[in-house]
Amino acid sequence: MPIMVWTDDLSVGIQEIDSQHKKLVGLINTLHDAMKSGQGKQALEATLQELADYAVYHFKTEETYMQKFNYPEYMTHKNMHDAFVRKVTDFQKDFAANRLGLTLDVMNFLRDWVSTHIKGTDKRYVPAFTHGGVK
Repeated sequence: MPIMVWTDDLSVGIQEIDSQHKKLVGLINTLHDAMKSGQGKQALEATLQELADYAVYHFKTEETYMQKFNYPEYMTHKNMHDAFVRKVTDFQKDFAANRLGLTLDVMNFLRDWVSTHIKGTDKRYVPAFTHGGVK
């Protein structure tokens, strides 16, 4: 059973962003499945790296639109993105140094952050993006 299920309340109604959010949800689920099945450290590190890389790619997409449309909450939103990237980077470093296992607490953090961020923070930029012509 996946740790995170895509539901309509996660949709921001913008195809490109929803597609990227679905990919993030899928990567969280892949990481969770790998953790549950006891895959080796190398496999978990690779999946965690893919999640981190994709998050950076996705955040860049959102931030580019925010700048393009002079979104007033850009810096606050970017700071949230940066904090998430730092947290995941810390997970990666601790995991690689055997100071942290990929636990349910880590998985719950990832799930909860993504869900809360999409449902709250991301939905606030939708009017600016759609007014700018993004569909």
